[in-house]
Amino acid sequence: MVFDFGSIDQWISADVVGRRREVQEIVAALAAGRDLVLEGPPGTSKSTLLRAIVRASGVPFLMVEGSADLTPAKLIGYHNPAATLAHGYRPENFQPGPLTEAMQRGALLYIEEFNRVPDDTLNVLLGPLAERALVVPRVGVVRAAPDFRLVAAMNPFDNVGTLRVSQSILDRLCRLAIGYQSEEEERAIVRLRTGSANTWLVDAAVALARATREHPEVRMGSSVRGAIDLVLVAERLAPLRGVDLALADNAAKDVVLDAALLALSGRMVLVETAERPPEAIVRELWENLFYFLPRAARGHYVLDILNSVVAPPRARRRRPPRGPVVMPVRPDAERVSYPKPARTGCVPGAG
Repeated sequence: MVFDFGSIDQWISADVVGRRREVQEIVAALAAGRDLVLEGPPGTSKSTLLRAIVRASGVPFLMVEGSADLTPAKLIGYHNPAATLAHGYRPENFQPGPLTEAMQRGALLYIEEFNRVPDDTLNVLLGPLAERALVVPRVGVVRAAPDFRLVAAMNPFDNVGTLRVSQSILDRLCRLAIGYQSEEEERAIVRLRTGSANTWLVDAAVALARATREHPEVRMGSSVRGAIDLVLVAERLAPLRGVDLALADNAAKDVVLDAALLALSGRMVLVETAERPPEAIVRELWENLFYFLPRAARGHYVLDILNSVVAPPRARRRRPPRGPVVMPVRPDAERVSYPKPARTGCVPGAG
């Protein structure tokens, strides 16, 4: 598999912002004949990077969506039932699945949600990864073409419906961790995907999306997709309410709040101890961004917009020093004495 990095760089520049280091590492691993797993949270351009590399290189591309329903038969292939009933099991009656087809064509097989695939299905990959061969019952051995590669992607932070990938599989794969991009790159991504020329709206959307990742009650925040949706929804919602977003006034900020509730609340995964719904957290982040953020923390999330209202910082009150704590002494309870019974003159045992 030969790659022209100059051509790849031209293709990627049109679709991807940044990520030059990751592109070079992916290309190097594939050119070296290695299989690869891309690991990172959603919305970090894993699929976008790979698709751009494939388009630039002209390599055949097959994609499989990983899930609990992906069985070995769906990945390998099956014998045509009608032909099998008529003629029995024959190699020409075999319908190849995506794994078998990718091996025969020398294609790049991309498996999304790799950690959602059951163990028995992942074990089918041991032979193609290690020996470049797959044994298909009643067909024989399928040898992989020289350009066959397997690339998988998974989100390690998702614990719903995911499984632990066996070390025997991971030992046969190179691993590239992909995280969130910088704030400037995410702003460029939002401008590229939305075509918006409203600078303060783009900056606000990116700031709110990034703030969800740092909130103590949020285990996994929104990706840049949330900022993209926020801008698109806000620009369509403002005309319906007769609001001009270019003014950046309080009415425009209210539109941003409603768009943020739509775009961000469903992308947040809260910690188990959270006592508030995601809508309350989005509203808190919106208030911090536009109104109540203390002056000492300005510059990172606060935008330089017209008519910005920020509550002035309040001086902290110091409690007066406390002296030693003296507990009141409880008075002794009054003792109650009862008179003793009078002694009689009788002697025990006397008749």
